[in-house]
Amino acid sequence: MSNDELSIDHTAKNEPDLRVRLGPLQLKNPVLTASGTFGYGDEVRDFMDPNVLGAITVKGLTVEPTSGNKTPRIAETPAGMLNSIGLENPGLEKFIEEKIELLGEFSTEVLVNISGHSVEDFIILSERLAPFEEIAGLEVNVSCPNIDKGGMAFGTDPDLVYEITRKVKARYDGPVIVKLSPNVTDIVEMAQAADEGGADILSLINTLLGMAINVQKRETVLGNTMGGLSGPAVKPVALRMVYEVAEAIDLPLIGMGGIMNSEDALEFLLAGASAVSVGTANLIDPAASVNILEGIINYCYEQEIDDINSIIGALKG
Repeated sequence: MSNDELSIDHTAKNEPDLRVRLGPLQLKNPVLTASGTFGYGDEVRDFMDPNVLGAITVKGLTVEPTSGNKTPRIAETPAGMLNSIGLENPGLEKFIEEKIELLGEFSTEVLVNISGHSVEDFIILSERLAPFEEIAGLEVNVSCPNIDKGGMAFGTDPDLVYEITRKVKARYDGPVIVKLSPNVTDIVEMAQAADEGGADILSLINTLLGMAINVQKRETVLGNTMGGLSGPAVKPVALRMVYEVAEAIDLPLIGMGGIMNSEDALEFLLAGASAVSVGTANLIDPAASVNILEGIINYCYEQEIDDINSIIGALKG
């Protein structure tokens, strides 16, 4: 199926309706890309058309330019990969100067992932990005280390999750998505904190903290010792967390974590996610998200599903 064939005509007879609503965010289909795995969308145009997707999420943004962690930054692991990129990005001002116009060229929705090492960073980012209509919403990454709290990740403290969410919402009128860290004892507690802070949407999960060791050199494989584990290895954990949050919280969810094919994506929808985000698979095949969308469409035809919303949270048992 070509990219052109994936332009859905919702009025056509027997054509499955793939539109989903995530709070104030209306998407033409439930397939998104995960931040950090898709660049700014322009990098993949030779392989696929990003406009086919429900939305794209661009690389994480910080207030100041960030050069990232020391190398090596990526390592393969059984059924997954570790990354320790370190939020390398050009910083807020250069992003506005060089990237905003590019994002405005897309006909699909564009989400911007924001990261910070202090509450003030999130305030600055949400205030500065608020005027730009090219941005459909902000995804708030609370997995960053908080320099004011000795390096503990924001996302492991429900009070900080609540505070950041509330302060971003006070300054940004568009949809606010809070991206939850799985490196916690109780994911529902963090989801509740984001909900109480005013989040419109939750995305989960971010990467699991892990490491790998080179036994010949007796050194860690990553230059920064530890990194985020992603890929198929994390899918059962991600799926369980999406299910738990969907059962406990009345907010739309974007599910992610090890989605490599359409069956993986459908599992997340059945578990209660209203949309899915494709990450590591993009690094293997830049067209992975389009292939996953095609598989979802085929599933709808095979199962005679007229509206994709009918399977969201439709897990039996």
